[in-house]
Amino acid sequence: MKAKILVVDDETDLELLIKQKFRRQIREKQYEFVFAHDGEEALQTLDQHTDVDMVLTDINMPGMDGLTLLVKLHESNPMLKSVIVSAYGDMDNIRTAMNRGAFDFITKPVNFEDLELTMQKTMEYVAQLRQTLQAIKENDILRMYVDESVLSFMSRTEFETSLSASETVQATVMFIDICGFTAIAERESADTVVTLVNRYFDVMVKEIIAQTGHVDKFMGDAVMAVFRGDYHLDRAIEAALGVRAQIDKLEETLPNLLNYHPQVAIGINTGEMVSGNIGSRTLRRLDYTVIGDAVNMAQRLQGVARASQIVITETAQQHVAESFTCERIGEVTLKNKAAPVVIYNVVG
Repeated sequence: MKAKILVVDDETDLELLIKQKFRRQIREKQYEFVFAHDGEEALQTLDQHTDVDMVLTDINMPGMDGLTLLVKLHESNPMLKSVIVSAYGDMDNIRTAMNRGAFDFITKPVNFEDLELTMQKTMEYVAQLRQTLQAIKENDILRMYVDESVLSFMSRTEFETSLSASETVQATVMFIDICGFTAIAERESADTVVTLVNRYFDVMVKEIIAQTGHVDKFMGDAVMAVFRGDYHLDRAIEAALGVRAQIDKLEETLPNLLNYHPQVAIGINTGEMVSGNIGSRTLRRLDYTVIGDAVNMAQRLQGVARASQIVITETAQQHVAESFTCERIGEVTLKNKAAPVVIYNVVG
């Protein structure tokens, strides 16, 4: 991938030398150079070339000097890394430059072999930062679970260590499915389907957040939510009752189906589960989620739930019997469960 580099120096000789020394790389499109003669011109050049990857800058220049430019660059674009190229290689200048955000320091006369190695090192670091930020952007679920201070880590090692962390937790998982929505998807236009499912999801999310739950993921026309902390089972059931009540109020007049009343089938289970980042590091796609038998059970309970039912196990019903009215449905056989499971519907 081509690197675009801004060179800031009032000496035109350096511009000529760079074009000569890197002519092969320029010709092969490994590097592209743009030039400015002081800090002010450099900032103007960056406005015009927003895809610059790194900056090589002198210190002493007419107008805005290199040390002031470092401050401006750090304020406007902390991702943009700068290397000082200066004849003033004393420790005071080096320390000042580093304190103002310089990535490295090279003294004049320039050793171009050393300069290219430094450029390569800088670009590798910038690439790591961009990959880390891209991973965060592609994983919005992570923001619901991880403190903002963790997300601000710019060290690749610290970031990857934080991503690899996992723990065993006691929590409650809820699966909500929109009943019969596949038939709607087959009959109605794509725009209608997307509009409807997003509207229903919005109703669900509001009820989940109201009970301090987290939306783990959207799966087709279903939602998975996780509740942690005190009374997590009670809060999950409260959210489920809220979702059912709000969805039951809705009525749609569709082009191919008049007076459609959406309904939900909900499965809830509580217990021990593993919480961590699950996915592919190769693709840099990781979901901070929960897995385990308790999670699988919640999904299977949703699978046997009928329209407007909130299905829980007998064990869960015993925990919430004083708080919620439940009716016994009976025994069901669930996948990968040797014995039948007694289930209840939460009435209110």
